[in-house]
Amino acid sequence: MKLVNTPYDDVFRTLLNDCTELIIPVVNEIFGENYNGNEPVIFFQNEHFLNQQDGNTNEKITDSCFEIQGAIRKKYHIECQSAPDGSLAIRFFEYDSQIALDNGELTKHCLEVTYPHSAVLYLRHTSRTPDAMTIRINTPGGSISYQIPVLKTQQYSIDEIFEKNMLFLIPFYIFSYEKNLGEYDTDSEKMEELKKQYFEIRNRLDTICAAGIVNEYTKCTIIDMSRKVLEHLAAHYTNVRKGVISVMGGHILEHEAKTILNRGIQAGKKEGIREGKKEGIREGKKEGIREGIQAGKKGTLLELVRDGLLTVEEAAKRLQMNEHEFKKLL
Repeated sequence: MKLVNTPYDDVFRTLLNDCTELIIPVVNEIFGENYNGNEPVIFFQNEHFLNQQDGNTNEKITDSCFEIQGAIRKKYHIECQSAPDGSLAIRFFEYDSQIALDNGELTKHCLEVTYPHSAVLYLRHTSRTPDAMTIRINTPGGSISYQIPVLKTQQYSIDEIFEKNMLFLIPFYIFSYEKNLGEYDTDSEKMEELKKQYFEIRNRLDTICAAGIVNEYTKCTIIDMSRKVLEHLAAHYTNVRKGVISVMGGHILEHEAKTILNRGIQAGKKEGIREGKKEGIREGKKEGIREGIQAGKKGTLLELVRDGLLTVEEAAKRLQMNEHEFKKLL
């Protein structure tokens, strides 16, 4: 059966790529880690080509494969799942095996592979949804097994989300109300309760943004991704969509957040040029000016990436260098 990406998969990947730091508290919660949130996160390819019995290859795309560079470098594989799927354990084994093989080390008589720390983020769950899945491998040398923890988003209240800094889950919070969306859509009092809940979420996002815990771009991205999830989950509930969007905001990412980003880039360019000119004057040569501008631009782009206003890929392109070289600068 061919798997089709849902809008929720797209939201998951957008948050992961544009607001990478938000995944670290989720990793802490799932795996019991103690990352402080400032560790570098390195992404690996999501496309894996699996060998089939007929000799052909089949492309599989994971939701995420990344490494957190803490005291010990660990690789993680997390899938976002909107509904129970009986084939999920099979897919995890395929993905994990290929991820391990992609980075295996082959010596003269030994192939060593390391499986990633894997988990699934369930947007919906029932009483029968397990807290973990187990993959057991029987080999001629003995049996080995590992668990895949399950994070059930609907089990987290908005207070827990903010207390644990798991802001990554906010766009999916509307799933907690999914079974009763019809009631909220027709009952004005209940609709006001829902609006009040999202008004609180917006206020708390504004508060932590003002405190410098997240930047404006991250806040706006969270709000915009919340809107995208809402538009699909509540596609048949006009009052719910309009009511929540009225307190959370509309197409924010297309305007406010991108304006913020563009202003930051323009300011960075101006600052880089000023610094470049100063350096050029000191050197007294045109080549010095060019080098100074490049140095200033490089420093500014580094700051924009550290502040979350620019991705590594975008910054590297602006400097006409590959991402690996840019990550060395970071």
